[in-house]
Amino acid sequence: MKTKILILKLGYSETLDPEIGRVPSLGDVLRTTPILGALKEKFPDSYITWLVSEGAEPLLDKNQFIDRILVWDEFVPFQLMREKFDVLINLEKIPGVCALSDMIDAWVKYGFRFDSLEGKYHAYEKGLDFISYIEEKKRTNRSKGYWQQVLIEMLGVDWKGQEYILGYRPKEGEVFDIGFNYLVGSKWPNKAMSMEKWKELEQRLISMGYTVSWQEGQNDLFVYLNWINSCRTVISNDSLGLHIALALKKKVIALFGPTDAGEVYMYDRGIVINSLVVCSNMPCYNPKCITGLNCMQGINLDAIIEIIRDRYGKNTVLHLRND
Repeated sequence: MKTKILILKLGYSETLDPEIGRVPSLGDVLRTTPILGALKEKFPDSYITWLVSEGAEPLLDKNQFIDRILVWDEFVPFQLMREKFDVLINLEKIPGVCALSDMIDAWVKYGFRFDSLEGKYHAYEKGLDFISYIEEKKRTNRSKGYWQQVLIEMLGVDWKGQEYILGYRPKEGEVFDIGFNYLVGSKWPNKAMSMEKWKELEQRLISMGYTVSWQEGQNDLFVYLNWINSCRTVISNDSLGLHIALALKKKVIALFGPTDAGEVYMYDRGIVINSLVVCSNMPCYNPKCITGLNCMQGINLDAIIEIIRDRYGKNTVLHLRND
C-alpha cells in the first residue's frame, strides 16, 4: 500500500503570516509546492492528494508529484471525512478548514488544527513551530528564514533548496528581453512601484536596445504563465509573478519595500532591490502606506539598469524578437 498523503492548501490564508482572507493567495499556493519534493524524499512510495481553491488549480495542473487534485466545493468536505489517510498536512488557518482537518481520519497530522475553546486556529504538535514563527513575525515584522525552508523542515526533512514545482508547460518560448510584472494583487497595493517609475524604466531600457513587454494575462492564469515564459528576465514587485518566474527558472529582479525579501529564496536566479526609503516600520507588511513615505518610490532604477548591464554586457543588444 502506498502512503496516502492529503495536503489542505486552498490559498485563503498565508501559511506563515497572521493574515486570513477570502481572496485566494495564488502566490502562497505556489510557494508551498517545494514540500512535494520533500514529501517524495520522506515517503518515496506515496499517493498525494491536494485540496485547492478553484482559482489556484492551474498552478497545480499536471504536477508530476500530485496524484489527485480536489477543488474545494460544498461536497468535498463530506468526501474527505469518509476517507482515510496516513498523513495530513493542513496549511490553512481558516477555522472551518481547521475543523475539517480535525475530522479527517489520518494517522499523523501536520500544520494547523481547530481550537474548540477559542474558535480559531492553533497547531498540531507537528506544527507548533508555525505558531511561534507567526507570533515572532507579528512582533518583530521580520521573517526567521526562507518560507520554503520553514515548511520543509516542519515535515522533518532537511532543507536542500527544494524547487517550486509547476506542472503546466507554457507554450511560448522566449520572445522578449525584459518583462515588467508591474501589477500586484488587490490585497497588497502597497507592494507596487508607481506607473511613472515603470514608464521611466521602460524608456531607459528601450534606449539601450532591449525589448520590453508589459504584464499580460490578468484574467487568465494560463495566459499569464505563457507571458512570463516569453520573457528572458522578469522585473517584478513582490507578487505571484515573482514566484512563477522563479518556478520557470527565469532571471528575476525582485523589487521589495513593505515586505521582507529575506523570506523569499531566489535559487541563485534572482537579485533583490530593496527600497532606499528609510522608514522605522520597514518591513511593515501594511496593505496601504500609513506614513506617507510610499517606500516603493524609493526603488533605485539605476540599480536595475546596472544589473541588466552586468547580466548582458553594456553593449549587448539582445533583439530576441523577429519583428
